[in-house]
Amino acid sequence: MRLFGRILFWLVLVPLLLFTLLQAYYLAHVWWWIDHNPTSTSFMRQQLDVLQEKKPDFQLKHKWVPYNRISNNLKRAVIASEDDGFVDHEGVDWEAMQAAYEKNQKKGKVVSGGSTITQQLAKNLFLSPDRSYFRKGEELIITYMLEKCMDKQRILEIYLNVVEWGVGVFGAEAAAQHYYRTSAANLGPSQAARLAVMLPKPRYFYKNPGSGYLQRRSEVILQRMNNSELP
Repeated sequence: MRLFGRILFWLVLVPLLLFTLLQAYYLAHVWWWIDHNPTSTSFMRQQLDVLQEKKPDFQLKHKWVPYNRISNNLKRAVIASEDDGFVDHEGVDWEAMQAAYEKNQKKGKVVSGGSTITQQLAKNLFLSPDRSYFRKGEELIITYMLEKCMDKQRILEIYLNVVEWGVGVFGAEAAAQHYYRTSAANLGPSQAARLAVMLPKPRYFYKNPGSGYLQRRSEVILQRMNNSELP
């Protein structure tokens, strides 16, 4: 009986305790970020490590700007491109996830996540870019933490300030400066649409700015973005 108790302790109770502590760690950070700005994210740190292996003195391009200093054009374009139901859902678009699951089943591998902006933020803040259903589960837990603790405007503000926009380029201000030599506040509609389309594959489009798909998709987003509802 004692042996069974020990097995139960190490195989069930200890992993459960560690899992609970990890969620408490995530929740504490989410709560702190309600009114404090993240200085870095999991994605930033991982990319910096990779880039500094090749160039030890490499520094990321990143500058935080408040919500009211980010162009509404960019906000609308990102919502139109990434999550057109952003202001209405509670963090997860289950229909989009179902469509992504069916697409993954057809392809035989994870090629689409069906993630909302809040889910993408959860992943960027805490997790890795690796695709697996286990990581997706953790992403969902953090997503609901974000939605319960923050309003939509704060979620979008953090997302636009930390999302990757190219090799070593993070956040709207750095992206605007890098690609257009302007500020995030002054991005025009066409510029905003193009930046929004880059988000699913920022490193690819960073290296392939003349992509035909990038141009075609940008024109579609440009037509749709005026219908995007802002938080």
